[in-house]
Amino acid sequence: VQPNNYSTFYDDQRQNWSIMFESEKAAVDFSKQVCIAKYNSSPALDAVLCQDLVLGEGQGVEGGDSLEIAYTGWLFQNNGLGQAFDSNVNKDKLLRLKLGSGKVIKGWEEGMMGMKKGGRRYLIIPPAWAYGAQGVAGRVPPDSTLVFEVEVKRVKLVKECSGSDGQSVSSRDSPAPSPVPNSDGFSAD
Repeated sequence: VQPNNYSTFYDDQRQNWSIMFESEKAAVDFSKQVCIAKYNSSPALDAVLCQDLVLGEGQGVEGGDSLEIAYTGWLFQNNGLGQAFDSNVNKDKLLRLKLGSGKVIKGWEEGMMGMKKGGRRYLIIPPAWAYGAQGVAGRVPPDSTLVFEVEVKRVKLVKECSGSDGQSVSSRDSPAPSPVPNSDGFSAD
């Protein structure tokens, strides 16, 4: 994914191709389909599959950074998007999380690394990186592969925090600034 609605890729002969799309929506939709095709063509996925939709700006996030994100999650069914099981897109509250804190599924922790403010990414998360054999009662069946579209709305980098003496202070040493997610939030499960 490139700025200004471009995508570039290599074919199986390692030739470089670029496609310019008429709109951001067309570029994003194409990128989603590429990600689904990658998943469907891999024999057994044992890691998170990530596809950038919009790059965002600034520095990429790392473990310890705090984020506020908008997301939608779907079950992966019949080789494509199934039923949506969770979203905060049309809600007033963004999900707050600190990468590396273990408050969300392992696939999110892995799949969001390197994202930038304003960035959007598509994640396809195999069961071992999501809710595994237990699933989530009434929402996510056992051994489900999940698809998420995540957008980073705000970022607080650990490196931006500094003490009065100018020394860097890790926000890991202080309590998380975000409230504990409520029972209907994604991370509470």
